[in-house]
Amino acid sequence: MKKYFRSGEIFIWFTGMGLGLSLIMISGLLLLIVLNGKDYFWASELVQITKTDGTKLLGEIVKEEPIPNLNLPDTLRNKGLMRMQMKIGNRDLYGFDFQWIDERDIEQKDIPEFASTIERMEFGNFYGYIKEILVDGSVKVSGERNTAEKINSYLKITSSIRDEITEIEKSKIGRINYDIENLRLQIKKIRFKGKNSESDLAEISKLESEIVEQNKKYEILKTKVDSLNQLASSYSVYCEDVSGRSKTIPMINIVRAYQPNNMTFLDKLGFSLIKIHEFIFDDPRESNTEGGVFPAIFGTVMMVLLMSIFTVPFGVLAALYLREYAKQGPLVRTVRIAVNNLAGVPSIVFGVFGLGFFIYFIGGTIDQLFFPERLPSPTWGTGGILWASLTLALLTMPVVIVATEEALTQIPRGMREAALALGATKWQVVRRIILPAAAPGILTGLILAMARAAGEVAPLMITGVVKLAPSLPFDSYFPFFHLDRKFMHLGFHIYDVGFQSPNIEAAMPMVYTTTLLLILIVILLNITAMIIRANLRKKYKSATF
Repeated sequence: MKKYFRSGEIFIWFTGMGLGLSLIMISGLLLLIVLNGKDYFWASELVQITKTDGTKLLGEIVKEEPIPNLNLPDTLRNKGLMRMQMKIGNRDLYGFDFQWIDERDIEQKDIPEFASTIERMEFGNFYGYIKEILVDGSVKVSGERNTAEKINSYLKITSSIRDEITEIEKSKIGRINYDIENLRLQIKKIRFKGKNSESDLAEISKLESEIVEQNKKYEILKTKVDSLNQLASSYSVYCEDVSGRSKTIPMINIVRAYQPNNMTFLDKLGFSLIKIHEFIFDDPRESNTEGGVFPAIFGTVMMVLLMSIFTVPFGVLAALYLREYAKQGPLVRTVRIAVNNLAGVPSIVFGVFGLGFFIYFIGGTIDQLFFPERLPSPTWGTGGILWASLTLALLTMPVVIVATEEALTQIPRGMREAALALGATKWQVVRRIILPAAAPGILTGLILAMARAAGEVAPLMITGVVKLAPSLPFDSYFPFFHLDRKFMHLGFHIYDVGFQSPNIEAAMPMVYTTTLLLILIVILLNITAMIIRANLRKKYKSATF
């Protein structure tokens, strides 16, 4: 044993064991997330349970676990009795989505062939049997088998109507509302100046007439939307739950309907691909517990990119000054200690600083100087993606500074001296030799900064992130990038859905899938930076690397 300690081999084994344990824990965490989130994308079979008291339940088996002995009488303890959690849906009929069932209470368990899952725009899933397809109140298709075969053709019609309504409301009506708001603000700005000259009154009159024209266009589009809604409302399905309770569902409120017990493995695989596409590219619905997370993906990536744009230049400049220009002494050592201490400050403290300095002070000053006519409604004096990005830039700045300084110390002193001896200026040495050689180390700091910023939530909650953003920070309206807008973020989305949702059990699959997506985005950003770093190392290869 002494031989191993003296040679140091045992420490190599300890290091390998630590690495192995870390990989096992990370793999286990990812596996846990995948297993708990897969039900969101997979068409789970529907089980019909008949209880001993005659009541029937239909739904998905979500979880099975042994009944604790404390909940059993003495005669049944240690018998291995199980209970299951069943998602029964039909929230509008039952008032709840889940129910626990004791194994002792189950008389019969069946897998009904034509049991249907209907995903709705509200009230969650409906589990039951589709009896009739109605158009203008008259029955077009009846019978469980016939409706199962024909319903998708009708849903395509209502889906296209819903898409057309969404396009009109978001694009055309959204554009009109945007123009009307701009015209209203122009009028408010003219009146705020208070000159009341003839030219001002004429300009106001012209702007008001433009608002009238825009309102006419709005009324035309609103009439068209109303007619489309009326057309869509003529399509509906008559359903019954497992107990025979009837429910008529307008097809405009149905996202999709399917019979999972009739689906093959390939059918379910295709269904999963559709759900993955919906998850990535669609907007959320049902209080963020259903639908997609595209606004949160966009907000997260845009915030990280903005943060990187602010962090890297200032962090690199600060490190360059401390290492290359500043005279080494007590003051510089104090600054380095302060920078290292900043890396350990809780993120919420940076959030409070961002709220007070960026939002209230800088944003409030901008509103006072450039947008006084809009007050008391703030433009920049409220949370937005710019202020959140700047706050996270301050949060991650110490990481970039420390990583850059470490990279600069790795550059041999002889390279500097040789360049200076050949007549290069200090700035030429820094720009052409030191910075290129230190670029891989700088990118290492950027990778660490991006990984931390992508997962931060606390400072964002008070600097601009929201549960649901009506508009993205980037759109087709000039100036295209609207940095004053609030935004959605995957980290906050996980917190909101997992801990603030009114129906947390139904939201858990969304929590796990969003967590996995956030991890994948961080990995993708890191891999991109690593590839760039590897290419730079090859390009500027020297004795140091």
